[in-house]
Amino acid sequence: MTAPGFPLLETVTGARQELTVVLPVRLLRLPDWSEGPFPFELGSRRTDTHTRSTYFAPASARALYGAPGRPRRWHLPLDVKHDGMHLLGLELLRAATARNPEHALAVLHFSVERPLLPALRALAGRRLDPADELLSGPFDPARLLAGIADVRDHDAPFAIARPYSIAFMTPSHQHTPALRSGPEMALPATADRWLWQLASRSTPEDFPLPPETADEQLKDTVRISADWSALVLRQGTAFLGNRPDTGTGDFFEFGALHSRTVYLDALLLGSLQRDHIDELTDELSEVFTSPRMAQRVATLERNIAVFRSTYWRQHLTAHGAANDLLLAFQQQHRLPARFNEILAEAADYSRLVQTQESQQISGALGILTILGLPLGTALSILQVLGDGSVTHLLIALALSIAATAAALTTPYGRLVLSSLRGGSDKT
Repeated sequence: MTAPGFPLLETVTGARQELTVVLPVRLLRLPDWSEGPFPFELGSRRTDTHTRSTYFAPASARALYGAPGRPRRWHLPLDVKHDGMHLLGLELLRAATARNPEHALAVLHFSVERPLLPALRALAGRRLDPADELLSGPFDPARLLAGIADVRDHDAPFAIARPYSIAFMTPSHQHTPALRSGPEMALPATADRWLWQLASRSTPEDFPLPPETADEQLKDTVRISADWSALVLRQGTAFLGNRPDTGTGDFFEFGALHSRTVYLDALLLGSLQRDHIDELTDELSEVFTSPRMAQRVATLERNIAVFRSTYWRQHLTAHGAANDLLLAFQQQHRLPARFNEILAEAADYSRLVQTQESQQISGALGILTILGLPLGTALSILQVLGDGSVTHLLIALALSIAATAAALTTPYGRLVLSSLRGGSDKT
């Protein structure tokens, strides 16, 4: 994976290293933190709700930040240092769904001053020593969110085995495996191998990338510019610089800010979409488990419409990189294909319900015809004859009932009864 003489990534500390961790939680109460996303600052730029909302389309901004008087996002600045990690603050994004109104996403922002890949491997649970667990001690989410959110509820929907990570690393001059040899020169193969390791949170020993499929695995790499690249995988995203970081005042300060803010928000929107599609898939699987199928299908169609209107976006902004990251996240989780399958299956169920309702209505009209025709004919004859005898009326009624019973034994009558029973049983 790395040419002889080059440093292994697991021993490398980049010139600039940032780490964002996203994990699902169950919201116990609304936090009394400051409203809005974490407002990172760079010079005169402050990435608060107003600034970020100008970057995104209004519908996406509402999904990520809420509306006036109805916030969906809160943040809490912190300053906790331990073992080469610096926790800068927390965020909570309310991500309620129809079945799980307490669902939320917690976001932890770190700066890292030790080799980044071992920290990512610990986050992925690849270290055997419990002492290497990253989110423990002063960084334990259960302690940080005590009384606000529950991170121990493994039975809740959308629980994932490990938190999602967003890693940002820039190289120094000696980190040649990640560097272009010139501004217009192609990247060495080792640069994308480093990017893969950061995004997959693995070393070649953990997960050796097959050479035969390496190009396919790396085809969705986002070349944000000649300076840096990004790769989105199912359990993590990585940003890697492709030229040396010169320190204070370098463009990578702005790149790190973007990875923590608008690019993070693009991935958070993808997480919201994934969770809602998971729930819609679960709803589809339960359509036939209740006798009230028509009501279940109506509820499902409403939930699909709400999701489509509120969350289903594939275009976030006129700025291309955020769109590319969202599309890459969607492809990793097959969200477009899964949503199309949901729409097709829901349409099939809707047609089935409509067919059953039509059959039930036709059956009811058939029963009225079978019951009413003999009785109406008998009464009409008596009226024409001017016969007002009660005895004759009762005889006419008895003959009508007999005629109706006989009609129900015919193939048409049995079909009518079968239609009514089928509609009643299934709806």
